[in-house]
Amino acid sequence: MKVLIIEDETAAARNLQSMLEQLEAGVEIVGVTESIVDTVEWFSENENPDLVFMDIHIADGESFRIFDSVNISAPIIFTTAYDQYALDAFKVNSIDYLLKPLKEEELQRALDKWRRITNHERSEYHARVGSMIAEQRRSNEMFLIHVKDKIVPLQVSDVAYFYTSNERVTAHLFNGAAYPIDKTLEALQTTLCEHDFFRANRQFIISRKAVQDISVWFGSRLSLNLTVEIPERIVISKARVPEFKRWLTEA
Repeated sequence: MKVLIIEDETAAARNLQSMLEQLEAGVEIVGVTESIVDTVEWFSENENPDLVFMDIHIADGESFRIFDSVNISAPIIFTTAYDQYALDAFKVNSIDYLLKPLKEEELQRALDKWRRITNHERSEYHARVGSMIAEQRRSNEMFLIHVKDKIVPLQVSDVAYFYTSNERVTAHLFNGAAYPIDKTLEALQTTLCEHDFFRANRQFIISRKAVQDISVWFGSRLSLNLTVEIPERIVISKARVPEFKRWLTEA
């Protein structure tokens, strides 16, 4: 079994490797990466391993951002000290979610699950998780925003767009107000309703209700005009134009 470990803490990576070697005869650790950049480069240069162990908080951000740059077909077991990312994890090829510090019996159960999940079982498994995620999205109609010494309830339906700049995400409302959000755009994507919000590019997630009109831009791209002011032009790449049109016109 070929395993890739994505972990930025050297001691944690060594501990996981040692546990795997004890539990799994013939395991081969084909790589240990510590950042999003290193991991994207690794997958660009190597075939998918049999199994990936992935920490969520690594050196240069949340590991979910890796999936924006490369397609990972290998099953993934997430290892993290935080339990709030479980639904986000199952959005990708995850088969288990282990909390740190890792326990040998939990790691063994995860390996056993990896062995017995056939392609058919894995499809059914992710279908069930997909239903959980859909239900979670329906319930996520409000954010609680911490502003100085106050907690502000923010209705998702009031948001015209989410914008990221200098690694900070803000929610911009139809009434002109803006609030900081302690999630990345990638994390927001997993909770927002896909019918109502669209990831336009690396900087913007936009609300369907905020789209005013569309201009044809250079190179067959699209430039969006919203009903509210925006900090920079919103451009849809040529490759994503068909997806955007389908989203905008769907019932």
